[in-house]
Amino acid sequence: QVQLVESGGGLVQPGGSLRLSCAASGSIFNINAMRWYRQAPGKQREWVAVITSGGGINYADFVKGRFTISGDKAKNTVYLQMNSLKPEDTAVYYCNADLLTKFGAPVLNYWGQGTQVTVSS
Repeated sequence: QVQLVESGGGLVQPGGSLRLSCAASGSIFNINAMRWYRQAPGKQREWVAVITSGGGINYADFVKGRFTISGDKAKNTVYLQMNSLKPEDTAVYYCNADLLTKFGAPVLNYWGQGTQVTVSS
């Protein structure tokens, strides 16, 4: 059983900052990559950022220069530092991971339950 639990969402004014966390727990042998997605009301879920076990990092164009993804391998946790937030960043933010539950097992994909981020004055 694997769980991804996000935290850190909330209400923030435009121009403000928030730091999201996502902790993976359970039967985990190795995490290949962790990602953040978001879904605004009435819109499709969209990819935000990714960090791989090798340290590779990439961002969607609409967050480059404002958001920073980082990870703590020892804690199986990924973070998303969000600065210069805009009203259009309002969405439910979801954590996603590709991981193996044991040596030799197939890579499986897991989702967290999401955390709400609201940017409003």
